[in-house]
Amino acid sequence: MPRMILLLAVALTLIILIRRAQRQPPHKRRSAYLQIILGSAVVGVVILTLMGKMHWIGAALTGALVLARQMLPLLIRILPMLGGLRGQGPSAAGKQSEVASRILKMTLDHDSGDLSGVVLEGTYRDWLLEELDREQLDDLMAFCQREDADSAQLLASYLEQRFPDEASHTEHNTHGGSANATGLTRAEALAVLGLGDEASEEDIVSAHRALIQKLHPDRGGNDYLAAKINEAKDFLID
Repeated sequence: MPRMILLLAVALTLIILIRRAQRQPPHKRRSAYLQIILGSAVVGVVILTLMGKMHWIGAALTGALVLARQMLPLLIRILPMLGGLRGQGPSAAGKQSEVASRILKMTLDHDSGDLSGVVLEGTYRDWLLEELDREQLDDLMAFCQREDADSAQLLASYLEQRFPDEASHTEHNTHGGSANATGLTRAEALAVLGLGDEASEEDIVSAHRALIQKLHPDRGGNDYLAAKINEAKDFLID
């Protein structure tokens, strides 16, 4: 009887964890499923060890493998930092610009000009914009228009790039007007220009010039992002 209760408890826990994983954004589901598999393996090893059906060495090896898997993301984050300590200059930071609003965080790749983003709030919290289909993006746009005009402007920028042949998103870009000063901090302004803390005035001017050439409305760019870039440059230099 105790064994049956334990098995039922384990099965119920697995069902709950799997359902929770299914609600995760697509880019997080694989990690969630892997965590479930590793956790199940650990539980199975512990049970077998306690029942005397597995040697403690096998349990120790399983624990070591699980620990190594848990440490892998940390190592992946540390390795680029180590590379940066080998003498990469300030220009290495100028690969991406980041603009955040209440609901969205958008990233502009300087080389390709591609926009990407992540949802910070609402039904699609933690979802990447590229994971959302058109219907979901329209739902997100409606939410942004209700809750935060800046977020609606950012999403309109993304829609213009992802769906260049569709005109419906241009209506969204008329709501909220042009960008207003929002009390930027130095760190936020540098992030908009894709610069690090050590950036000089010359670096700021150069980054601004390069970005505005890509995004200026007169060249088919986006007026909201161009305004944000101008605002960041004015804040850092004036």
